[in-house]
Amino acid sequence: MRGGVTVRYGVLVLLAAMVLVPFLSIVLAALHPPGAQLDGLSIPDRWSWENFALAWERGNFTALMRSSVLIAVCVVPLAVAMATLAGYGLSVLKVWGHRTVSFGFVLGLTLPIEVIVVALYFNLREVGLTNSYVGIILAEAALFMPFGVYWMQTHFSNVPDELVEAARIDGARDLVVLLRVLLPISWPAITTLSVLYFMWSWNQFMLVLVMMQDPERRTAPGGLGLFVGQYTTDIPLLAAACLIVVVPIVAVYLIFQRSFVNGITQGAIKG
Repeated sequence: MRGGVTVRYGVLVLLAAMVLVPFLSIVLAALHPPGAQLDGLSIPDRWSWENFALAWERGNFTALMRSSVLIAVCVVPLAVAMATLAGYGLSVLKVWGHRTVSFGFVLGLTLPIEVIVVALYFNLREVGLTNSYVGIILAEAALFMPFGVYWMQTHFSNVPDELVEAARIDGARDLVVLLRVLLPISWPAITTLSVLYFMWSWNQFMLVLVMMQDPERRTAPGGLGLFVGQYTTDIPLLAAACLIVVVPIVAVYLIFQRSFVNGITQGAIKG
């Protein structure tokens, strides 16, 4: 018994090291003097915190971060609301053709963005939504829908039918059942989905690169790609820029860590 526990903890420690050591190497690289030549994991002789200010200025991260925050803040509530309503309709209300529609959303999970981004660009160009925040927000919300609908549909399908029937006996309409009965017990699932959506929206690279021609209005990952091309040999500056882009995701995860883990665990147990 103790041997099994030791093996499990050993595997967890190994996996944690595999994640933390590369991250630590990036942090240490960012603290070396600008232009320093690095070879593996090394502690700097002098901590150069100015790399972050220099990377922020040269990468124009003020505009890039503003674009990333604007898009993510709009995409997350829009996509979560649509996924919740669709999951409720397909799982609880069982609207006409719900099995076919559900199968269609599952098929949507298999489509990589690389396959549809060109067609999506021409479709949005026809309606004047390229090179605009609105086009990117709508495109991302639509691309995130298959997983979100599947996630919320699975969650609602595990809610006891007696709970919904009791609310309907009391005279609650469909929207009231969703808002007053199901949503209060669905916050772990919704929070997990929101965190995932934020991460995906923040990390979106190809869609923004194709849809947004104005470099000043691109997002942080897109700007980082151009930054890499300009400062390939300056490893400390590149590491600092990478950390600037990664910090918001880490912060959001740490803030919602408990709800995120609860939502994942809840889904795993029920599944």
